[in-house]
Amino acid sequence: MSAREDILARIHVALATGAEVTPAGPEVTPAGPEVTPAYRIASGLTEDELVARLVDRLEDYKARVEVVEHQALAEAIRIRLEGKNFVAPHGLPGEWLHPTIAENALADSREAPLGVERLDAVDAVLTSSAASIAETGTIVLDGSPDQGRRAISLVPDHHVCIVPGATIVGTVPEGFARLDITRPLTLISGPSATSDIELERVEGVHGPRMLDVLIVR
Repeated sequence: MSAREDILARIHVALATGAEVTPAGPEVTPAGPEVTPAYRIASGLTEDELVARLVDRLEDYKARVEVVEHQALAEAIRIRLEGKNFVAPHGLPGEWLHPTIAENALADSREAPLGVERLDAVDAVLTSSAASIAETGTIVLDGSPDQGRRAISLVPDHHVCIVPGATIVGTVPEGFARLDITRPLTLISGPSATSDIELERVEGVHGPRMLDVLIVR
């Protein structure tokens, strides 16, 4: 067996495909040992612990975070968006919009999208979220009707993001187990920021400078 054939055979065994490459072509051989992931899949945290860890991570990223009850959500959104023109995806629950701010909401949908120039002129965007990963402080948007197109969460300077408590998980494997990876996923870990060559933090490079997160219990 050549070195190439030996390497390919080892790869097939590692993948447990049961195929081995020989000079005569692929031959079926007994499957290799079942590979059990050695990394940690679940966090084992309680719901309260998940929320506390997510809040800690997001605040470390300089996001502004508040945990609110369902009945207080509309008021919490009003406080952050009153007096501002903002984008709201067409599938956002209507009860989230307090009457004093509803008239300032600009609807956006795939069928009737706002242009980049219009998005750049608005003050903020309001979306829900699909999942949040406590360990990494990551919020995931998947383009569902209450989250909208990717552009609306990247162009405006201020993002108010709603995180339902039931969508918070502990680890990355748990997070992706909840998601459909064929959808347009946007992963957010704090406001848009990077560091220059002197390690000075620069915000708003490729997305909102301000991130408000409302975790709903």
